[in-house]
Amino acid sequence: MNPIPDNKPNFITIDIEGMTCASCVGRVEKTLAKIPGIEAATVNLATEQARIRLAKSTPGITEHILESIQKSGYGAALHQPFTQTASADGNAFWAADGLGRVILSFALSAPLVLPMVLMPLGIHWMPSGVWQLILATPVQFILGWRFYKAGWKALLSGAGNMDLLVALGTSSAYGLSVYQLIQGEQHALYFEGAAVIISMVLLGKWLEARAKKQTSEAIRALQHLWPERAKVLKADLNLTDSTSLSLDQYADLPLDHVLPGDKVLVLPGERIPVDGIILIGSSHVDESLLTGESQPVKKMVSNLVIGGSLNGEGLLVLEASAVGVESTLAKIITLVENAQTQKAPIQKLVDQVSAVFVPTVIGIAILTGFINAWILGDLSEAILRAVSVMVIACPCALGLATPAAIMAGTGVAAKAGILIKDPHVLELAHRIQMVAFDKTGTLTLGQPRLISIHPNENVDTNTALALAAGLQLGSEHPLAKALLSASKDRGITAIPCVSLKAMPGIGIEGLPVSGPWQGQVTRLQSIASLEPHPNYAQIYSIAASHFSEGYSVSALMAGENPSRLLAVIAFGDELKSEARTAVDRLHTLGIQTVMLSGDNTAAAKRVGDRIGIDAVYAQILPAHKADWIARLQKGDDGQRRYVAMVGDGINDAPALAVADVGMAMSTGTDVAMQAAGITLMRGDPNLVASAIDISKRTWNKIQQNLFWAFVFNTTGIPLAALGYLTPMLAGSAMALSSFCVLSNALLLKRWKP
Repeated sequence: MNPIPDNKPNFITIDIEGMTCASCVGRVEKTLAKIPGIEAATVNLATEQARIRLAKSTPGITEHILESIQKSGYGAALHQPFTQTASADGNAFWAADGLGRVILSFALSAPLVLPMVLMPLGIHWMPSGVWQLILATPVQFILGWRFYKAGWKALLSGAGNMDLLVALGTSSAYGLSVYQLIQGEQHALYFEGAAVIISMVLLGKWLEARAKKQTSEAIRALQHLWPERAKVLKADLNLTDSTSLSLDQYADLPLDHVLPGDKVLVLPGERIPVDGIILIGSSHVDESLLTGESQPVKKMVSNLVIGGSLNGEGLLVLEASAVGVESTLAKIITLVENAQTQKAPIQKLVDQVSAVFVPTVIGIAILTGFINAWILGDLSEAILRAVSVMVIACPCALGLATPAAIMAGTGVAAKAGILIKDPHVLELAHRIQMVAFDKTGTLTLGQPRLISIHPNENVDTNTALALAAGLQLGSEHPLAKALLSASKDRGITAIPCVSLKAMPGIGIEGLPVSGPWQGQVTRLQSIASLEPHPNYAQIYSIAASHFSEGYSVSALMAGENPSRLLAVIAFGDELKSEARTAVDRLHTLGIQTVMLSGDNTAAAKRVGDRIGIDAVYAQILPAHKADWIARLQKGDDGQRRYVAMVGDGINDAPALAVADVGMAMSTGTDVAMQAAGITLMRGDPNLVASAIDISKRTWNKIQQNLFWAFVFNTTGIPLAALGYLTPMLAGSAMALSSFCVLSNALLLKRWKP
C-alpha cells in the first residue's frame, strides 16, 4: 500500500498501538532512526502516531517501517487521513483499556482490601491465604498480562517502559506472597498490594483513554463533517434558474467519485460535500465548525462554499472546484493533525529524561531493596518498598504532559477558526511583544472601489478610465478589480494593451492597441514612484487631499519614459469594523502594534491613526517587508524583540516566514497560509489577539503539566523508598498523576475567543 502524503510527498504518518509512556516513545524513535531513508521522525504518545519525513521515496520503505515498529513490540498501520475514524479501543467495554477489565479487577481485589478497611472498626476478617491466591492470580496474570507482554518486548529490545516497571513491581509482591504462603506465613501476604496496583493502573489507562478521546475531539468533529455521498448532476443537463430537477437527473455517488468540474446538487439542510462555486440558488450557510463564524453566512451565485459546511434554507447547484485532499476541510484536518502529531521544543527535554528514566528507576528500586534489607533486617518490607519505588515512578504523566496540552489547545483553537500548524508557535507566542499588520485585506476589506478620477487638461475622463482599465485586464489585483468594475458600471469599454509588464513597487505598463495613445507606453503607477518627475509637486498636490482621507492614489502616465500625466486616480478601501477593537485588545495584552504598507505615507498614517496603531511604516516595496520584520526584531535599542506578522497576500509570504510567529488570513492566498505558523480562518483581525491568548494558555498548561509530572516522581520516589507509601498508595498516586495531567490539559476546552 502506498503512503498517503500529508500535503507533501515525502511525509507519512503511522498509527502506533501499544505505547504506554514516554519511554515507549523514545524506543520507537530509536527504531525509526536506524532505518535508512528516514530523514527525521517524531512520535507522539497522546495521538499514538509517528510522523516521518523521508529523505527520498524508496519502493517498499513504508512496509519496512511498519515491520520495524512491529518488531520493536508495537502495532503499526499506515494512517488514513480524511476518514471518519472508528471508536477508540478505550470505548470498547472489554478492550485493553476498557471499563470491563477495570470493574472485574476491582471486583476481584475488593475481598482482599475490604478486610483492611474494616480493621479500624474492630472487624477482623480476612480470606485464607489460598483464597487470596485464587482471587489475586487472575488479576495478576490475566488482566495484567498486557504488562508482561509489553514489558518483555521492551526488555528484548534493550529498553524499559512503564509496563516493565508494573510487571516487575507486582510480580515481586505476588512472588513474595506465594513464598510466604508456602512457608505457612498466613499474616505476611501482599496479594492485595499486587492486585490493587494492577487495578489502579488499569483504571488510570481507562481514564487516559477517555481523556485522549476528549483531547482529539476536534479532529473527530471535523471528520464527521464529511458527507458520505454527493448528488452529481448529469453532465449534459442544461441548467437555468427555472430548471426543475428530478431524481433521474442526478446520480447519488460516493464522495471519492466526485471530480472537479462536476455539477453538484445540495438540498436544504444538507451538508455541502465539496468546495465549489454556486451556479444556481442562494442560501445561508453555517460554516461555524470550519471558520468559527457563529452566524450563518449569506451565499449567492458565484460565491464560494466550503465542503463540510451546512446548507440552510435554499437549494444550491455548485460546480465542484476542490475535492478530496485538495478541499479546504481536508487541509484543515491535515493542519490540525500535523500540529497535534509534532512536538513542542520543550518536549526534547522530556525525551532526554525519559531515555534514562526507567533504567534509573530500576536501579533505585534495587538499591532501595538492599539498603532497607540491611537497615531494617526485614526482607519483606524491603521488597515492598522497592516495589513502591517502581510503581510510583511510572513515567506516564511525563509522556502525556506536553502532547495532551497541545492536542487540547490546538483543538479548541481550530473550533474558533484558528489553525495552529506548528507547536513551535506555542513556545514563541507567549513572548510576542509586537504585531505587524499588513494593511490591504488585513485591516481593510481588500475590496477597493474607485473614488474619483482627476484628468489632466485635454484628457477625457472616460478615455483615462478606459486606458487604466485596459492595463488591468486579466489581473486579480484588488485595484484592478476596482477599475474594471467602475468601467463596467459606467458602460465604458476598456482599451486592451499589449506588452504588459508588472513593475514591483511601481505599477504596471503596456501599449494601448487603440485610442489617442495607441502604441505609446502607458503606465499606472504609485505617486511615490514619481518623486523624480519634474511635475511631482503638482501631481502630489492633487493627490494630497485624498491621502488625508486615507485613500490610495495612483497616476496614469503616458508618452516617453512615460512623462505626461493623464490622470490622478483615487481608490478607497473600507476599514474592517473589527480593526479598532483588534488593536485595542493587543494593547490590553501589552503588545505594540505597527502597520507595514506599500501605500503613501499620508494615506497609511491616516488609517493607522483611525484604529490606534502605534507606528506606521509606509511606501514599503513588497520585497522589503521581510527586511522590515527583521529590523523590528532587532529593535532600535539593540534588544531582541519577538514580532508577529499578520498578512494575507503573496507579497506577505516572505515576511510571514521571517516573523517569529506568522499569521495568515485564510481570505488571502494559499502561499501566505503555507508560510505562516497560524492560519486565521476568518478575515477578522480580532482573531490575532485570540490566537496569542490561546497560545499563551496552552504554553502555560504545558509548563504546569510538566511541573506536576516531575513533582509526582521526584517527591514520590523518596517517600516510597522510606516506606511512607505502600504499593497500593503508590499505584493510586501513579494513576492519579496521569489523570491530573490530562484533566488539567482538558481545562483548555473551556476557552472562548
